[in-house]
Amino acid sequence: MAETNPNTLLRKDYKPSFEPYEIMVPEIQSGDTYYFDTESGLKYQVRFGKKRDNYLGNIINFSVLSEEFEDEYSETNRGEVYRIIATVIEIVRIYHENHEHSDTYEFTGEFKDEHDAQAVSIRSRLYYRYAMRILSKNWKAELEGNKVTIHKIHPNGI
Repeated sequence: MAETNPNTLLRKDYKPSFEPYEIMVPEIQSGDTYYFDTESGLKYQVRFGKKRDNYLGNIINFSVLSEEFEDEYSETNRGEVYRIIATVIEIVRIYHENHEHSDTYEFTGEFKDEHDAQAVSIRSRLYYRYAMRILSKNWKAELEGNKVTIHKIHPNGI
């Protein structure tokens, strides 16, 4: 299946397995901060930051905004993980449509306390598996240490 636009991030046939939550998009179309609420009442934030060494590169910061948890990267375990992932993928898709020249996205999964000795967090492995399944042929996912990076494959192979 040929991709018609080389900037397309997700596979043409990608369909989420779970319905994403309603997304609160930035008022300015090129904005960098998105929010959504889950059925259990948790509010999440997905924010895109620019890399210092590559203005077309983005760092994705995903966090829960709730006084109920010790920090913004807490594990919530409310049985909503697959809808949350579907929502984050949709947010990345929307962001990329508004920043189609972006060439890199990075995200790092937080460690659970009892698994700190591992080189790669469970969350990073999950993010990497999803990226491998949903990216168009114009993008490549890499797992380096605990960081997942997806790169646009340039026509000259770089």
